[in-house]
Amino acid sequence: MKILFTCGGTAGHINPALALAGMFRERNQAEILFVGADGGMEQQLVPREGYSIQTVTISSFWRQMNLAGIKHNLTTLRNLGKSQKQAKRILDQFQPDLVVGTGGYASFPVVREAARRWIPTAVHESNAEPGLTTKMLSKYVDKVMVGFEESRKHYPHPDRVEITGTPVRGDFFLQNKAEARKRLGFADEKPLVVTSWGSLGALVMNQHMIDFVARECREGQPFHHIYGVGQRYYQRVLEEIANRGIDLAQYPCVDVREYIYDMPVVMDAADVMLSRAGASTISEISAIACPSILVPSPNVTANHQEKNARVLSEHKAAVLMLEPECTGDKLYQQVQTMLADSDALADMRQELRTMAVADANERIYRVLLEVMKKKE
Repeated sequence: MKILFTCGGTAGHINPALALAGMFRERNQAEILFVGADGGMEQQLVPREGYSIQTVTISSFWRQMNLAGIKHNLTTLRNLGKSQKQAKRILDQFQPDLVVGTGGYASFPVVREAARRWIPTAVHESNAEPGLTTKMLSKYVDKVMVGFEESRKHYPHPDRVEITGTPVRGDFFLQNKAEARKRLGFADEKPLVVTSWGSLGALVMNQHMIDFVARECREGQPFHHIYGVGQRYYQRVLEEIANRGIDLAQYPCVDVREYIYDMPVVMDAADVMLSRAGASTISEISAIACPSILVPSPNVTANHQEKNARVLSEHKAAVLMLEPECTGDKLYQQVQTMLADSDALADMRQELRTMAVADANERIYRVLLEVMKKKE
C-alpha cells in the first residue's frame, strides 16, 4: 500500500498528516511519501518523523490588489504551472494508492492531479471555516473530512463530507504527566507553563512575551516556562531579552526555543498553555486536557481562530483573550491566577475531556480505507 500525504505551511497542516501517516505505517506497513512546498516547515518536521518528502514550487494568492500584490499573484500563477508539472512527475514515480491533503497550498496541484487520474483522494479541513485550498479541492475529491458539524454547509457537495474531528499524533498519549516531567528533567514541583504562538511565530504576541519573560525572571522564576518563539522572530526575541539586561543562562527555568519539536512531551507535562487557536492546536489541547489561554490570530481568513477558541471558552474549557486586549502583564497575571486555583484547573480539564473527539484518528482511518475500497 502506498499513501501520499500533501500538506504544508504551518504545523497546523503538517501535524494532522503526521498523525494519519503514523496509523497507516503501524497498521498496514504502508509506504508513505509526503509532498510539501519549497522552503516550507514541512521540510524540517516530516524527516524528523522518519518519512520521505518531496516538494513543489507553489505560493499563495494575495487579496491586496496593489502593485506588490499584483506582482506576487503573477508569480503565483507561474508557480502554479510549474507545480502542476512537478505533481505529475511525483505521481508518475510514486504511483500512490491514496492521496490525502491536509491543507496548505502544496496540496492543491498534487490532489487535483491525483483526482484527474482517478486515484482515490481525500482532504481534511481542521477549521470550522474551510481554507481556500480545501474549498477548491472539495469539487474534485472523493471525500472531505472536517472537524466540526457546522462546517458541512460550506461545501458544494455535502454528501461527500464526513464529520471526523481532527487527528492528533499518537505520541501525545504515550506518557502521563509525571513521566513527561521526568523526560524533561524537572526535579522540583514547580508547575510548567508552555507558550507557542504558531510554528512561524507572531510579532505582537512575541513582543508581549518579552515583558512576560522579564517579569517571571524578576519575580524569581515561579514556574518552569518553555517558550517556542517561532522561526521568524527567534533571534529578535533573544536580542530584545538580552537588551533588558536578562542573561537567560542565569534563569534555568526559562527555556526559550525557536520551535518546540518535542511538543507531545511538553504539552503532556504542562499545567497551562498559552497559544493561538488553530484547529490542530485546539484538538491537541482537548485530547490531552491541557488548560490553556487562547489568543486567536486576528490575521486569518474569516476570523476562524476566534470561532475555534469560542467553542472552548463558552464551555469554560479555556480562557479566551483577544490580541488587542493582551499585554505581557495581563498574560502573566492570568497564568498566576490559573495556577493558584487547582480546582478551576481540574474543572477545565474535565470539560476538555468531555469535548474531545477521542477517536478522530480512527474515524479518519476508516473513511480513508472506505475511499480506497470504493474506488477499487
